[in-house]
Amino acid sequence: MDEKVTIKIKEKEYVIRGSDNRDRIIKVAAYVDNKIKEIGEIKTGLPDDKIAVLTALDIAGDYFQLLEEKKGLLEEVKRRSQRLMQRLSTVLN
Repeated sequence: MDEKVTIKIKEKEYVIRGSDNRDRIIKVAAYVDNKIKEIGEIKTGLPDDKIAVLTALDIAGDYFQLLEEKKGLLEEVKRRSQRLMQRLSTVLN
């Protein structure tokens, strides 16, 4: 169920509605706020819109890196599972 949640990013409050639960929305908003602060400290003097774009790119980069790591882990699980199945087949036959 969509629930209204008040979040704060860069000291500005936003009321949003999302399908995730309240705690997750607040956690995601805090993550975004921290990333914006982090990038704002590195890129001083940039306007807020550029900091927001850099933050979005940074978060997207993290996301795609995690997708690649997940893919690698799933491939490793598949390889290990196949080896285990082969060993079991050898022992059982």
